[in-house]
Order: sequence, then structure tokens, then C-alpha cells
Amino acid sequence: MREKDIPPCMIYIDKEGRWFHKGAEMIHREIIRSFYQNMELDSQGRYIINWQGERCYVDVEETPFIVKRVAGQDSGRAGVSRVILYLSDDEKEDLVPETLSFGEDNVPYCRVKGGIFPARFSRAAYYQLAEFIKEEEGGYYLSLNEKKYRIYYA
Repeated sequence: MREKDIPPCMIYIDKEGRWFHKGAEMIHREIIRSFYQNMELDSQGRYIINWQGERCYVDVEETPFIVKRVAGQDSGRAGVSRVILYLSDDEKEDLVPETLSFGEDNVPYCRVKGGIFPARFSRAAYYQLAEFIKEEEGGYYLSLNEKKYRIYYA
């Protein structure tokens, strides 16, 4: 099957990370986790699920991954040593601070899964992240391991 011939899955992910199939919300976490595990990006920037030898694309309102919760790990020195992201696929990973940015309406985004996918922060995760952001010299910074990472606005 050529890439442009990939059919739709009839699946939609809204900006809050809820999955829908033909308009009905999907509630089985095991199925959603399997879809996440089998998701890839094609050369056209579409989100593709490669499931049991079949491929189809998913309609995504904003990002396929949502950061649901954020936790900082204290370094014992000044600040935190890492920020842990709890994602909508029920996995967790460290924030790569260089990928953190803010978009419209001050919504934070980052890259996850080895930088492959964008992720949008939920409102709760944004408030948790804000605890680690400081304003200095007219800009905003995230401090990790005594290093400051400037935060950019798109």
C-alpha cells in the first residue's frame, strides 16, 4: 500500500487526549495503549496506526499525546534534577527541556517518545510545571541540575 493510499481509521483524538471511534468515546485503556504503541508518523505528518499488518491514519485535533501530570525530582541541591512527565499512554518519561515551548494562549508543549511526537500539557500539568519556571531578565526559564533553559513562545 502506497503511503498516500492509507485509509482513515475513523478514530479522532481531541485536544484533551480523549479517543473517539465513529463519534463514540473509546474507554478501553488496553486498546488505546496498544494504538499508542503502534503509532507512527508518516512523511506527510499524519499519525498512522500500524495494527496487525493494517495501516490507517488517525485524525488528531492538536497532539496525540497529552502530558497529564508533572513531577519534579529534587536534586538535593538547588532546584530539581529532572521533570517527569506522565503521559496519556500511561507511560512516563523525562522532560527534554530543550523541547519545551509555549503556544497560543500560553499552552505548553514538548516533544516525547524520543522527540518524535508533540505533546500538549493538560491544565493540571501546566500548573505543576509552572512551579519549576522562574522569570529572570525579562524571560522565563526552567532550571534543572543548576542549568537554566530558556522557554520560547511560538
